[in-house]
Formats: sequence, C-alpha cells, structure tokens
Amino acid sequence: MNRGLIIPGIVVLVSFVFAGGPSVLPQELPLPTMDYRIGTRDLLEITVLEAPELNKTVRVSEDGSINLSLIGRVEVEGLTTQELEQRLAEILNKTFTKDAHVTVIVKEFQKAAVLGAVGRPGEYDLVGPTRLLEIIAKAGGVTAMATNDLFILRQEKDGRQTRISIKLDDLTVSGKQESNILILPKDVITIPIEQTLTVFVYGEVQTPGAISFISSKKLTVLQAIAQAGSLTEWASPRRIKIIRKDKKTGKETKIPVNLVLIMKGKAPNILLEEGDVVIVP
Repeated sequence: MNRGLIIPGIVVLVSFVFAGGPSVLPQELPLPTMDYRIGTRDLLEITVLEAPELNKTVRVSEDGSINLSLIGRVEVEGLTTQELEQRLAEILNKTFTKDAHVTVIVKEFQKAAVLGAVGRPGEYDLVGPTRLLEIIAKAGGVTAMATNDLFILRQEKDGRQTRISIKLDDLTVSGKQESNILILPKDVITIPIEQTLTVFVYGEVQTPGAISFISSKKLTVLQAIAQAGSLTEWASPRRIKIIRKDKKTGKETKIPVNLVLIMKGKAPNILLEEGDVVIVP
C-alpha cells in the first residue's frame, strides 16, 4: 500500500513492507492534514521573483532561524512554507520592493534515526507528520532477528532525554493504535537484534555438547538438560553443577543444582547465561 505525501516540489511514496517475517500490519491510522512545519537543520531554497540577487539556499540553524542578506535574522521554526513565504514577502515589501513574490521549498527535512534490526538502518527525513510504522517501513521493515522490544530515545526541549518502550507485537500483530506514535525530529528508534547465546552440557546426558538459544527466549537448566537428550541411567541428578565465569573478572563460580527438587517445584529452575557449563556427574 502506498501513500503519496506531497510537499511543494517533492513527492514521497511510503510503502509498508516488512522484511523477514509474516507480520500483519494494523489498519493505517489517519494522519493529521496539517502542512509540514519547518524545523532546525532543514535546508530551505528561497526564491524572490522580483530580486534574483536575494535567492538563497540556507539551512535552518539550531536556534530555529535563518539569516538573509538585506533582511537579517528571521525566525522560521514551526512555520509552514506558505507562512514563511508570507512573512518574507511582508518584510521585503517594507524594506526592499513592493508586491514581492517569494517561494520557499524545503530541500532537506528534519530527520529521525532507525537503528538495529531493520533492512536499512540510518537517518530518514520526516516529510510531514510521520508515525512509527511509517518510518520503520522507510527503513526497510523489521528483520527476522528483531526482538519484541523497541525503544525510542527522545530529546526534550529542556535538554532531558526520555526513553519510550514499545512492544513490536503491539504494532504488527495487535494493531494497538496508541503504540503507533508520531515520530519527532531527532528521535532515535532502536530495534534490538536478537543474540544467539551458547551454553554447554557435559557428563551423563544422552547428547552432550553445545546448546544454542535466542537471548530473549531464555533457557533454564532443566530445558538445557532436556535438549541434551535428558539424563542417562548413571546420572546423579542431585549433584549437578553450573560453572559460570564472571565476564569482568574471569573468576569461576560453581552453582549447585538439585534437579529432583527443581522437578518437584521445591527449588528454582535456574536461568542459564552465555558460556555457562552444566556438569552432570
């Protein structure tokens, strides 16, 4: 499905295509019909029909203003191109020429970044009001290695940085409209990539060796032993040990495991970590 967003001189087609999975997109939310509002770092092309010497391509500064010859500093942040055309025409009518005809075109737009498990990570223009699903689609959609957690880092006007957490399933499966939020300039959208972790099970199991699992799915000691083919008839289920190495110090810790108590629900089914070694004596 394509949506054509028309800005003076620019047509952008946004396609909702999600890569690497059969995710179902929710029904598209209606977007506000307001015109694009100029923001910091936008690149503007300004043309004055009656005075070509005033024509200029200028980037909006961080304080939301531009500087033009004969006019000086002009506040532009938050204006539409039509409103800026009118403001510049009024200034020129007073100081330079009567009945000035001014055209303003946005050559480059404010941006937001999409990082992590998407087809094309990078910065993307916010052409008009842009919702979360739209900018993910621009970035090539989520890949098969995407976790279910999505984070948006947002810079507030007072300088503080806030972190917004959204479940990917709420966007692509449940279709919760409140999750498909509007993206603001300078937002950084991160979709973490699933990590493949490995643990090892040795000793009295049917198929000892390495076991891999996805980080978000977790793996318990009971599950690891089951994936290793379960215990042999000579195994001692009450004297199992987990050898865990501290990632910072390299120091090894031995964690005793009583599989009988775990199966009776009388002891915790310990979650394994990357590199853990389970020894079944």
